[in-house]
Amino acid sequence: MSKRKKTTVTGLIPQETIESKILPIRGKKVMLDKDLAELYGVETRQLTRQVRRNIARFPDDFAFPLTRKELMDLKCQFGTSSWGGTRKLPYAFTDYGILMLSSVLNSERAIQANIAIMRVFVKLKQIMPIHKELLHKMKDLEKKVEQHDEDISTIFDAD
Repeated sequence: MSKRKKTTVTGLIPQETIESKILPIRGKKVMLDKDLAELYGVETRQLTRQVRRNIARFPDDFAFPLTRKELMDLKCQFGTSSWGGTRKLPYAFTDYGILMLSSVLNSERAIQANIAIMRVFVKLKQIMPIHKELLHKMKDLEKKVEQHDEDISTIFDAD
């Protein structure tokens, strides 16, 4: 049995912190390069440099640069600019791109952060069908309530 000390990011990075950094862009759940770099304990430019050096590993469905409009929409959504004076548009990484990052960032912290992030994405995918079912049930309930309102109005109008 290995006596190697096992470090986990789970204790270092709360699940809520990771979830708060997942954004819906282009109909996908993504994380931005600056947020991933923070979690991995590297500078954003180091992360994006590794991506550019290994660009064949990051097709458009794994990672893509934001458009200026998408960046402005994010800034407006959050009310303040935490991006400062960025020269380059940030990259957005899907869960596949984040998984691929583990092959180009090889520090212990990056590996552990990647594991924690992947667990959150898996958990979100497991929760998704439940949310869809609840949304469907709420819509059905809303239709019933609307029908009851119409029936009640008809009764009052008949008097």
